[in-house]
Formats: sequence, C-alpha cells, structure tokens
Amino acid sequence: MSVEQQQQLQHYLQLLQRWNKVYNLTAVRDPAQMQIVHLDDSLSVAPFLRGETCLDVGSGAGLPGIPLAIVQPQRQFTLLDTNGKKTRFMQQAVLELGLKNVKVVQTRVESWQPEACFDAVISRAFASLHDFVTFTGKQVCEGGILYAMKGRYPADELAALPTGWRVVAEHPLQVPGLDAQRHLLELQRE
Repeated sequence: MSVEQQQQLQHYLQLLQRWNKVYNLTAVRDPAQMQIVHLDDSLSVAPFLRGETCLDVGSGAGLPGIPLAIVQPQRQFTLLDTNGKKTRFMQQAVLELGLKNVKVVQTRVESWQPEACFDAVISRAFASLHDFVTFTGKQVCEGGILYAMKGRYPADELAALPTGWRVVAEHPLQVPGLDAQRHLLELQRE
C-alpha cells in the first residue's frame, strides 16, 4: 500500500468520525475501534476480490467499498444504500478523497435497474444469505461472484440458500485486533 493510500484511508476515517458525531453513521465511536472494526475488516477481503466492477450493497458509510476503492484503484466500485444521510456522506467522502473509481447510488437494490451487470457484488452484514442472493443475484454478470462478509460461520443461512446458487469458496478472515469470527463466502450461480 502506498503512502498516498494510507493517507486517504486515514482521511476517510477522520471524515467518518466527524460526520458520525452529527449523523450517527455507525455505532462505533472510538477512532481506534473504527480502524479495526471498519477499515481493517473491510480491507481483509481485498485479496479475494476479482473482476473489474464491484457493487457494494447496503454500503452504509461506504464500507467495505470506500476502503477497497482506495487500495484497488484499478477496479470500479458502485456503492448502493437507501439511506440519504449515508449516501450524502459517501458522496462527500468520494469527493474529498478524489476517488475517480467510485459511484454512489441511493436506491433499494431490489428495484434498481443498473445499465450493466457487475463482475462482483459484495455486502458486509447486509442481510441473510437467502435475501442477499435473492435481491442482488440479478445484478451480477454471468460467471460473476457474490461476496458475503459474515461474522460467525452462517451454517443455518447456507442451508437456506436458494436453489441455483452454490458456495464456491469460503475464507476465514483474520482481522488484527478484532476478537471475533469473520468469514467471507463466495457464491456463484450453478
């Protein structure tokens, strides 16, 4: 990671702290915890992402999309959320950070009609795996991958996975300083 990327990540964290005081973007208030719970957790999936375009569904305060866009400038990210104050924050962060590879969209994923499909769709605690696949499956290109960031291994959710979808990879994630289980599941059409 370059010095410029490290500075952008810290600038993003400062913006998140400042806006969080007024708009309650996240329950995490402590800057050190924000670093671990938000930035480090988001970046833990970076080695696994593939494709040129990525949709971050339920992005909230831009997580994991903004940190990933900072460290992966070659990939195009679309950050989608229904909450106006959160999308306004993301737009401001994208502007201040000078991220040319990020687009912010305020709408519901289940009713959204994008111009093109995405190579990857990612979510961080967006919904159950069933709902994630149901709501976002139509947004991913043929051969594309849905990336579900989860805490504990979601055995019950996997049992309820809609037909036509399968898990193609499972990655236990190690987030330094985070004393909690984290998993990344890769889902693909059968």
